[in-house]
Amino acid sequence: MLPAVTPPGTQHAHTALRRLLDLLAEGAPAEDYARPAAEARDADAPAGELADIAEATDVALRIRRTLGQHRRREAELTALFDTASDLAALRELDAVLRAIVHRAKLLLGTDVTYLSLNDEAAGDTYMRVTDGSVAAAFQQVRLGMGEGLGGLVAQTARPYATGDYQADSRFHHTSAIDGAVGQEGLRAILGVPLRVGARIIGVLYAADRAPREFSPEEVALLSSLADHAAIAIDGARLLEETRAALADLNSASETIRAHSEDVRRAERAHDQLTDLVLRGGGAEEVAAAIAAILDGALVIHDAHGAELARAGAGPVPPPARAVEASRASGRAVPQDGTWVCAVLAGPELLGSLALTGRTALSDTDRLLFERAGVVTALLLLLRRSVAETEDRVRGELLTDLLTDLLALTTDPGALAARARRLGVDLSRPHCVFVMHGDVASRHRLLAAAARSGPARGALAGIHHDHVVLVAPVGTPGPTAKALAAELSQAVGSPVTVGAAGPGAGPAALSAAHGEAHRCLSALRALGHTGRGGALPELGFVGVLLGDQADLVGYVRSTLGPLLDYDDRRGTDLVHTLDAYFAQGTSLTRTRAALHVHVNTVVQRLDRVGRLLGEDWNSPARTLEIQLALRLHRLTHGL
Repeated sequence: MLPAVTPPGTQHAHTALRRLLDLLAEGAPAEDYARPAAEARDADAPAGELADIAEATDVALRIRRTLGQHRRREAELTALFDTASDLAALRELDAVLRAIVHRAKLLLGTDVTYLSLNDEAAGDTYMRVTDGSVAAAFQQVRLGMGEGLGGLVAQTARPYATGDYQADSRFHHTSAIDGAVGQEGLRAILGVPLRVGARIIGVLYAADRAPREFSPEEVALLSSLADHAAIAIDGARLLEETRAALADLNSASETIRAHSEDVRRAERAHDQLTDLVLRGGGAEEVAAAIAAILDGALVIHDAHGAELARAGAGPVPPPARAVEASRASGRAVPQDGTWVCAVLAGPELLGSLALTGRTALSDTDRLLFERAGVVTALLLLLRRSVAETEDRVRGELLTDLLTDLLALTTDPGALAARARRLGVDLSRPHCVFVMHGDVASRHRLLAAAARSGPARGALAGIHHDHVVLVAPVGTPGPTAKALAAELSQAVGSPVTVGAAGPGAGPAALSAAHGEAHRCLSALRALGHTGRGGALPELGFVGVLLGDQADLVGYVRSTLGPLLDYDDRRGTDLVHTLDAYFAQGTSLTRTRAALHVHVNTVVQRLDRVGRLLGEDWNSPARTLEIQLALRLHRLTHGL
């Protein structure tokens, strides 16, 4: 066959048509479609062919627009199907919203897309997701209802578009919104509402940094994506509510199970502690059991703050404020990492429990701790009942023991037998301590004395309105000093202790009690409140008040360093000091009486000061030293 022959005069038209079809196939831009007509004109094509080519070019451009619309519609449908698939897959809400915003940006070809949600509590709308935004202020901006384009969309539930936002007077401009939009450089903005039924929950936006107009098709597309976003948000809300309901059901079931277990645990712990107390368990055993049950460390204090027992903990000062708070509320209370529970018998405060090592207590453990306080109250009441009975027996023995034997009808042997039954051996040397507290009550002081160091194997009670302790120790003075310090700290106020002894047997102890009582009176009269001692340590006062005046001992305790120095060195410091006082403390008269130079007298007195102490010339020491010098002359002469 012969090839087709192009009729004369149509060659340029056929070439242009083929070129237009190629451009359609290639998807070339619209400006390329003018080239075939231009080439035909350059080739001097006839006017008829140029008209045909122009008509074909118009048809090709219409076909291109139709194909573009179909492709755009296909892309839009694909985006909507993909969004629906995301919703069906129940992906994480933020991921779905980011995908919707990104697809809106791709389909509308804008520079920025973003989504805001309404905050019903604050009465405004806030930015949730952005795509293409570069300004931090824009990403954090909040719009009040009716403010700006977005606020107007959120308020009226209608889409709004502007080709140039800054110049559009339809909107309520604010400095915050205009500043954020200006930083982002946005000009054209389209916003459509997010609807859930009749409720508006937010706004979906598309924006360009150059002025432009948005077509109805773009508004419809963005509205479809907004509907999908609203469905995603509402679906997420419903899913979250469902999950929360399931979680609440599971939590309720677990709470019931845990409560049942807690009740059983509380019953077991209460039975364990009660059985321990009824079997005669002491405070240390109860403290250890409570500490083990609550997995912490425990300290038990009495009503006065004295420690009764502890388990797994170091010394803990009694938290007085927390005890009062617990007493007032009837509940365990925390203070500085320590849980405190008042131990009560009705309104009476018996003591307190301090739990450490547990900064937080569950409701169950707190209830267990409070039940432990009830059991501890039972323990302390039992202890008090036993102690009251024992104290009464010991008090009766102490009274009989310290009463003047001449007025007694009781056989001393019977006293010793009664003492042995209480664990006290009267055949051993004992010291008597008489105590007085200016602030603390006698019963509180007695309780502290009964727990003191010297109280082991001792008798303690109240006799003649004073707390008395008869203890098997051999050093009354030092023990009294230590006892005064210990009791003052225990009761929180000064305690003065007079001591005497040691002595063995009822007669000696009765006499020692009288001397200890005189010693206490002397200590208080001399202003030595809060201190302890025996009469020999009170200087000449002790010599005057003592039943047996130890004159040599008094001289030795007062002048001993001078006597020893004179014996070792062959000096006569004692004689010099005696002459100094005899001459009215005049250096000149003393020099004349001793027939020495005044400097010699000064040197000897300096040596006296170094041996007796810097206060040797004070009025109180002077009186004691002069009395000792006179007694020394007397005993030396005898």
